[in-house]
Amino acid sequence: MTKKILIIDDEMDFIDLLKARLEAEGYEIIAACDGAQGLEKAKEEKPDLILLDIMMPKMDGYQVCRFLKFDEAFKHIPIIMLSARSQAQDQKKGTEVGADAYVTKPFDNADLLKKTKPV
Repeated sequence: MTKKILIIDDEMDFIDLLKARLEAEGYEIIAACDGAQGLEKAKEEKPDLILLDIMMPKMDGYQVCRFLKFDEAFKHIPIIMLSARSQAQDQKKGTEVGADAYVTKPFDNADLLKKTKPV
């Protein structure tokens, strides 16, 4: 069965690039371009993994992560935060809201793929 990854990011070029890379690895990709749409798609699609940006319109990544991780029906879905924010306080906040991993942009494709492999 093909594993589903939800990418939530407000940069469409980034989504397209990441989507092509992950589809080449055999994943099914779903995308959302803001936090509110991402939360909705996560609940509808129940992906195997979520790649989540932090700085987005309507709802930031921290809020999306918190909503999903504190909901019994969705807390099991691994969330990898992908962000240009590289400060220790940003990573700490990601951990506090329940993110399973934090990867800073730009990132190494091979490193990201390693983090998606358990899915």
